[in-house]
Amino acid sequence: MRRIYYLLFIIYYSLFVVGDVISAVEEAPAPEAPAIKAAETIRFGATNAPEKNVVLGSVDPKSGFKFHLELSSKGAAIRKAVFSEFTDCDYKNPQPLAILTPTQENDTEVLSMANGSFVFVGPKLQLPLDKLHWKSFDVETEPAGSQTARFETVIKNEDTGQPAVKLTKTYKVTPDSFLLDCQLTIENLTDTEQKVQFNLAGPVGIGQEDVSRDDKKVVGGFKDSQGQVVSVRLDTKKLNKAKSIDERRLASGGAGFLWGAIVNKYFAAIVVPVPDEGKNFCDWVTDKTAKFYNPDEDSRADSGDETIGLDLRTMPITLGSAGQPNSSKTYNFNLYLGPKDKSLFDKNELYRQLGFVQTIDFMACCCPASIINPLAFGILAAMKWMYTFIPNYGVVIIILVFLVRLVLHPITRRSQVSMSKLQKVLNDPEIQEIKKKYAKKPMEMQKHISEFQKQKGVSPASGLTSMLPMIVQMPIWIALYSAIYASVELRGARFLPFWITNLSAPDAVVRFTTITVPLFGWKIGSLNLLPILMGVAFYLQQKLMPSQTPAAATPETAQQQKIMGVMMTAIFPLMLYRAPSGLNLYIMASTFAGVVEQFVIRKHIRKKEEVESTGLVATTSKTGGKLKKKKPKPFFRF
Repeated sequence: MRRIYYLLFIIYYSLFVVGDVISAVEEAPAPEAPAIKAAETIRFGATNAPEKNVVLGSVDPKSGFKFHLELSSKGAAIRKAVFSEFTDCDYKNPQPLAILTPTQENDTEVLSMANGSFVFVGPKLQLPLDKLHWKSFDVETEPAGSQTARFETVIKNEDTGQPAVKLTKTYKVTPDSFLLDCQLTIENLTDTEQKVQFNLAGPVGIGQEDVSRDDKKVVGGFKDSQGQVVSVRLDTKKLNKAKSIDERRLASGGAGFLWGAIVNKYFAAIVVPVPDEGKNFCDWVTDKTAKFYNPDEDSRADSGDETIGLDLRTMPITLGSAGQPNSSKTYNFNLYLGPKDKSLFDKNELYRQLGFVQTIDFMACCCPASIINPLAFGILAAMKWMYTFIPNYGVVIIILVFLVRLVLHPITRRSQVSMSKLQKVLNDPEIQEIKKKYAKKPMEMQKHISEFQKQKGVSPASGLTSMLPMIVQMPIWIALYSAIYASVELRGARFLPFWITNLSAPDAVVRFTTITVPLFGWKIGSLNLLPILMGVAFYLQQKLMPSQTPAAATPETAQQQKIMGVMMTAIFPLMLYRAPSGLNLYIMASTFAGVVEQFVIRKHIRKKEEVESTGLVATTSKTGGKLKKKKPKPFFRF
């Protein structure tokens, strides 16, 4: 019934001039939904032009254009933007990927870059231009191949019929560029000054790239007092819970605004309001607010139609009377629609200066981003370099994991040897006797345990020392994990022709009708082999790890340790069951490499223990690599 009412409203609306368009309000409205009321003294309106869609660019990669734009006369907006070089990775029938699509809010269609409320500040009147069809013109093609589309609308005084303000909006796309230009010119047609401002929708409708999680965010880029580009970000969870406009506002402590973006795991739509001449940031955009859209209004907000968007509001300007030099004002916007690729951002001077690299979001976890980001970018660069020699990112991941393991092996071996030695001492019967003897005297117990450890050649701080190498390695593994997770190069990349045909999606050996796992709410539509192999690798690695259970532990304690081991073996494969196969391939390769490494280290520990038990010590290669007996230390030295 609601849809029928909406259809009738559209038909009624298209037959008449937009007459219910001006409101008398107390202040200029925020971008979300201006209240429309009848004006008391003066009314403005604009004639509804015929509906018309205009197409720029192409989805054909051979055309040279990076995307295909479908422009709508409604609000002079972008209805849809589709890539020519990226597909939606559908395993049955891949289609060109749409980065921007329409969404719905309160049964109203929301489009990207649509002009919203146009406000006459003096009489405090506003006109919702996003409900109006602008006059459309034919596409113009320049000799260099660039294409331009133009839209116009004229706002008139409803009482006198005289034109008041003319708005002209143009879009321009250029071959071999992910950047399009948008220009809006406001011209005063009256013989008196006009003080005006407007709201503009930014990009909206970006899709979800990761089936296991929603990585969509709204990001704002700012230039701080030191000239550095900094960013703030709001994810879908924050936006869905936001109760006020302040919780949705992009702000960075007085830093100058550079751009606003909506991003997902691999792609970004970045709107850049071009600053006035002589300024290095935009000061004519006064408000930047993120929005969360949930068209079907499901309570969990996980049905798949959820998306995000961005709204901008300009500061008021005074236009001189018609014919005067200051009677018009032109606003320029750049809109980047493309991958989040650091190498691409680094090659383009504009992207580099604006800090588009800030849209790339690594999972820093427990490590500072200042450490993880350089490591992750370095690993991405290494992967791309290796790909030039080995054109298979699955193989590159495996080789990279083994190389990192090889480089870190001395640290890992030292840590494991120290841990094994400490565990052996702690399991010594004499330690257990000390604990029983001084059970009621903790200070005495610790003193005697420390003395016993020194006698056995183990430092009391060896437990902490054995953990330090692992802590040192942690940022490297987190960076490697993040680099593989966020690499757009892995999107759609094959590992084998018959298995893991898309490193950015689950390996899906067998597909079936999607089922929901009770309690957890997980939606599973395929049998994924990699997580199962990962569980096997975890089990083997656990078997080869030095036992953490004391020799004198009670049967209950030993059983608890065993149960914990089984749970840890199973929990990660379950958590990562729907994770991208490139990520699972990395974890599995790392785990199997760890199994091999553990086998080598255990063999080294056994050999060392055998040597020590016979009273022999290994020599260096300078002495032939043979074993020699330990020399007794003299009681005194001369």
